[in-house]
Amino acid sequence: MADPKLTAGEKAQVAWYVARMAKRGIADDRQSGGRVYQGDLERKVDRVIEQARKREERDAKKKNSK
Repeated sequence: MADPKLTAGEKAQVAWYVARMAKRGIADDRQSGGRVYQGDLERKVDRVIEQARKREERDAKKKNSK
């Protein structure tokens, strides 16, 4: 399934979460095997993409019903 087209706000949110992931990766001291938990941020990115997918489907239905 193709990725949905993101709005400017959605792109900004995804960029923010990716930047936070990078910051966590840089802050990792590598003493614990280099494992930093980023699952929470990954879920947030997935949620933004899923909301965009639902928005596109809803807009397509509205466009087709007219």
